[in-house]
Amino acid sequence: MSVSGEDSTRMFREAAQAAQCVRRQLECNAAVVERIAAALHDRPPRALATCGRGSSDHAATFARYLVEMRLRLLSSSVSPSVNSVYGIRLNLEGCLFLAFSQSGRSPDLLAAANSAARAGALVVACVNEADSALARAAHHVVPLHASPETSVAATKSYVAMLAASLHLVATWARDHALLRALEEAPALLERAWALDWSAALAPLVRAEHLLVIGRGPGLAVAQEAALKLKETCALHAEAFSGAELRHGPMALVGSQVPVMIFVQDDATREGLERLARELVDRGVPVLVAGARVEGATCLPIPACDPAAAPMAFAVAFYRLANALALRRGRDPDAPPLLAKVTETH
Repeated sequence: MSVSGEDSTRMFREAAQAAQCVRRQLECNAAVVERIAAALHDRPPRALATCGRGSSDHAATFARYLVEMRLRLLSSSVSPSVNSVYGIRLNLEGCLFLAFSQSGRSPDLLAAANSAARAGALVVACVNEADSALARAAHHVVPLHASPETSVAATKSYVAMLAASLHLVATWARDHALLRALEEAPALLERAWALDWSAALAPLVRAEHLLVIGRGPGLAVAQEAALKLKETCALHAEAFSGAELRHGPMALVGSQVPVMIFVQDDATREGLERLARELVDRGVPVLVAGARVEGATCLPIPACDPAAAPMAFAVAFYRLANALALRRGRDPDAPPLLAKVTETH
């Protein structure tokens, strides 16, 4: 992509550091992740509960898919307001409570973590600020090692959360293939950052609405992409599972509403490619990352383990979102009415 000034933004510079952050995280976190995995083996949890807001909640989506697919453990997202607003303490005895946060300072997330600990859950915080209140409330902390992130749009910290989830699940499950994919992740992210996704600029630069589709672990990136397009580009984007599109949202698609689809090379691939072809046949502008579909704008992704693909998607997408924001006359570092740390109560 060659958009004038694209490398001048903090968003660009910070997203470009994702590979370096993941490499540092893997070097620094081996002992703490082994310790958490040992605790989970000694006392296997009856379920996983995750908690996060915004990009952090999207990272939690990825973690839940990994845990259900690799460990066959029931998982669910916890609504922080159940505790912080309604004052209800959930029965989390014997559960693993996994909290995701860049700052570790959001009051409702902290309240949920404290409540989970009092209810008997094992609380693990994946957080960038390792001395934050959330880190102090947790039984274990997985530092993201993403270094300071100053752009309002979270980028490298989100990728670091995905890597932390992969590390924890691979170690807990003793999944050697997943561990190899994680070891290869920094090089994968460097290749993903260098990709040219500029073909997506023309269909999106004047778009007013967009649907973003993923399935399985890729749904986490669809959610994240939709948020970032709203946040940095003032483009109304909504994320859906490919399985849910026909349950109502299909009525929204048309020649004026592009669809972006993230396709990792797993059991969801065939269905997502079929969906893309159907949309193309209907005259919908379709952008497909990770697959070749005739008539669609195809965005490349390096060959990789499907579990690592969401990280690569995110990195390539962040570069596109930064360039698109500039093309649309926006400052991706300073979206109006938004702040870096959102302290929800």
